[in-house]
Amino acid sequence: MPAPSRKPPTLEIVEPLGARVLIRKDEDKKQTKAGLHLPDKIEIPTITGRIVTVSAQVEADDDYPINNYDRVLFNPKHAIPVDFEGDNRLFVVPVEDVVAVFRKDADSTN
Repeated sequence: MPAPSRKPPTLEIVEPLGARVLIRKDEDKKQTKAGLHLPDKIEIPTITGRIVTVSAQVEADDDYPINNYDRVLFNPKHAIPVDFEGDNRLFVVPVEDVVAVFRKDADSTN
């Protein structure tokens, strides 16, 4: 008698709709640039992260030059947390709240 076949687990994805992006927020800093370690109760809030995915609307709009894996600076005021991971660092963010993209300057090699 053949063994019952098992279906592989399906992966759940988060796809932002409208003019939104999905961002994985960088970890909160526990140390200042000068090397001072901060107590656990005090954290410097970070508002940087990496684009995980962009909505179809944002991808089709040339006014938003952002792509998957770009490191961005964003305003967290309208960020919606996604209860998808234990550490809860995923956020759906309106694209208007992405205020900057970090780019490497190709001409800086001189």
